[in-house]
Amino acid sequence: MDLKTCVIIGGGYAGIQTIHALQKLHGKNRGMPKLRIVLIDKNPYHLRKVLLFKPAARASDIKIPFAQMFSDQVTLVQGVVTAINAESKCLRYEDVEGCPQLLNYDVLVVSIGSILQTPPPLQGGVALSDPSAAEMIRERWQENLRMAGEEPNRAKREQLMTIAVVGAGISGTETSAELAYSMRKEANNLKLNPSDVRVYLVNAHERLFMAGPEVVGRRLEKELSRAGVTVLHGCKALYENNGLLTLTGHSPIPAGLCVWTIGLLPGPKTQDLGLPLMAEGKVMVDASYRVQGDQDIYSIGDCANIVDPRTGRRDTMTCKEASGQAIRLARVIIADLAHRPAPSHKSYMDIYCFSLGPKRGMVWLRWWGLDMIMTGRIGLKFRQYTWDNASLIK
Repeated sequence: MDLKTCVIIGGGYAGIQTIHALQKLHGKNRGMPKLRIVLIDKNPYHLRKVLLFKPAARASDIKIPFAQMFSDQVTLVQGVVTAINAESKCLRYEDVEGCPQLLNYDVLVVSIGSILQTPPPLQGGVALSDPSAAEMIRERWQENLRMAGEEPNRAKREQLMTIAVVGAGISGTETSAELAYSMRKEANNLKLNPSDVRVYLVNAHERLFMAGPEVVGRRLEKELSRAGVTVLHGCKALYENNGLLTLTGHSPIPAGLCVWTIGLLPGPKTQDLGLPLMAEGKVMVDASYRVQGDQDIYSIGDCANIVDPRTGRRDTMTCKEASGQAIRLARVIIADLAHRPAPSHKSYMDIYCFSLGPKRGMVWLRWWGLDMIMTGRIGLKFRQYTWDNASLIK
């Protein structure tokens, strides 16, 4: 029986879900060529990127070694892909020692994901961009609280007990709620008044959750208020300097720490791979995730421009959408290898989950035109399920 090599670039949510889906489907399709799966990533672990706010609030390990996730049937390669030669079906990469290597493929999946935006250094503050930044944030606010316990000046003490989170997307929302909980808990341990902790969420829009109906945004703000977060709408953060965050549409905020959570950008490595790109850097694919101009290369996840051919709706950059894309991509690859018609992309259902601290969450689901909202522990359990499912945790 023929042996086909499927190389997957990137072990984020889209990449690991593709491997899982391929392994499940391939065994159910008799007569298929044997499939060798190779995962190449710069790290030896899967980073649960959507949980970056957790180590910012308390000590948390959000890395899962690939060797722990997959059996010996998946070949793991640690390195950074530097070029793709579609004609020879070969990619070039640098291994952990910086030495150039070659890797042949029959099927290639580009799922290198995204990076978190960071403001220019002169804007001050700390961007929640990776685990080391998250740990820096946690160390900063903990030190601020310790200093507040010894600070006689009331204004200075209030500043040390204040955090401003800039960017009110899902990441900013969850980060602000988690920080509010952990800071109040630590303040109590330090014999400070927990109610003196202030967490501001700076929102450039006029309401929260622009991706959904206004009623959901209002409910989300109510839940954040219960968690100890004050939302400032219609404000754009300009810069933080010496503990003062300057905003448009609002007076400056004295804050001991400013945390930036200002969204995602497609992984910059797409620029180096010679693939057709949109202006914003996303890979151009057809309705079945095939890269334009090459039927043996596919791309999904945050780095790909994926549009529902029936509705024209463009997928956003969330792990739930990456998971849905990966399941469908596995069917596409199996169909293409068997020379059968392949399925086309279909948008994910309208559902968003929010963590609002370690004890509460919120879920919005639109079903048959009705908006359904779940909050409290039920909302949190649903959110935890989506996190674990995205990272293949059972």
